[in-house]
Amino acid sequence: MSTLHKIVIIGGGAGGLELATQLGSALGKTNKAQITLVDQKLTHIWKPLLHEIAAGSLNPHAEETNYFAHASKHHYQFVLGRFIDIDSDSKQVILETEPSKYAQAQNTLRLDYDTLIISIGSTSNDFNTEGVKQYCHFLDNRKQADVFQQDLLHLYLAAQNHDHSRKLNIAIVGAGATGVELAAELAEAKQSFFKYGLNKIDPQQVKITLIEAAKRILPALSETVAGHTQHQLEQFGIQVLTQHRVAKVDADKIYFADGSSIDSDLKVWAAGIKAPAVLAQLNSFEKDNIHRLKVYATLQTLSDPNVFAFGDCAHCQPVADEPVLGPRAQVASQQASFLVDAMKARVQGKPQPMFKFSDKGSLVSLSHHKAVGELLGQVNVQGFLAKTMYVSLYRLHQAAIHGYTHAGLLTVKDFVTRKTGPKIKLH
Repeated sequence: MSTLHKIVIIGGGAGGLELATQLGSALGKTNKAQITLVDQKLTHIWKPLLHEIAAGSLNPHAEETNYFAHASKHHYQFVLGRFIDIDSDSKQVILETEPSKYAQAQNTLRLDYDTLIISIGSTSNDFNTEGVKQYCHFLDNRKQADVFQQDLLHLYLAAQNHDHSRKLNIAIVGAGATGVELAAELAEAKQSFFKYGLNKIDPQQVKITLIEAAKRILPALSETVAGHTQHQLEQFGIQVLTQHRVAKVDADKIYFADGSSIDSDLKVWAAGIKAPAVLAQLNSFEKDNIHRLKVYATLQTLSDPNVFAFGDCAHCQPVADEPVLGPRAQVASQQASFLVDAMKARVQGKPQPMFKFSDKGSLVSLSHHKAVGELLGQVNVQGFLAKTMYVSLYRLHQAAIHGYTHAGLLTVKDFVTRKTGPKIKLH
């Protein structure tokens, strides 16, 4: 009796969870392969929602998915552990489990694999800028978003209870999609603070500044969309500083390369990405300058044909004369769907297919009712239509991991909750 082909997926982000779900249905359910998903957290939350959690305008408990419960329904196994290394010779991935009241010491766990797929996303890149690690918030995961939200609330409360005349200065470094969406969400959220008891502070005392080193915001989108977005942000009362490269950060200020500075009580760094530190330590694998694993168009790593990588942690350039694919949710989602077919072929001993990316466009949320973006590289969309399309991306992700019926029920639940619930969390 032949042994089932073991497929281990490291990382339960959007791409990893979509892949585990689809492989569970395609191969796990029919016992054609054993599918295992590994993550260091117990629950999944869609990363593009983190800016709403940080601003306090979204209840994360209502949006998270428990991996163990999800695995039991979708024909794969879940292992809780932190990825630390790969033993390519033994075809084992090495994990570390967290201590608990039942096991005080950390334990090392080895999982056998026939195919290993790495999808561990990315983390913020501070470019070794002085003071950033010590004084800036990051929005790479749910915990960081929660910490920012609590610090934001404490900042408002402190100002209300002690010095009503003092300005509250919030600065966001990096005007890509994450920075722009967070700035817009904070501008909308600050109005809600004054509807829920924090009305001793004039909203005009809260200053939000968005900082970008390049000549304009949203460099990945067209100048037309970027210009319209900046106009919208400025209408929200957000100060936009372009061509301002941060040289240093301390507890109270952000200092720029030209010698100027601004006051800042709360700082967020969203100015770049790099692969998680664990990949930098994989000496036997070929990587780029931000430690992403280099892969062929098959998504197999250059260093080991049994190890695949996709999403933000992969340096993928399917077409030689086109740029390396950027860290975008649609890239990871398309690669996850591609890998379902690739794994079917691999289990059957057939040649591996080649991944081709189809750019559907980009959308950026500006409020609960507005968004901007480009479709198919040439059609500009904005306002309520763009926001509807932006929300639909999350609904498609929910459909990919839960099925369309379940996703439809979640849509109804979210509609009712957002109509009846408070606009901001105060706990």
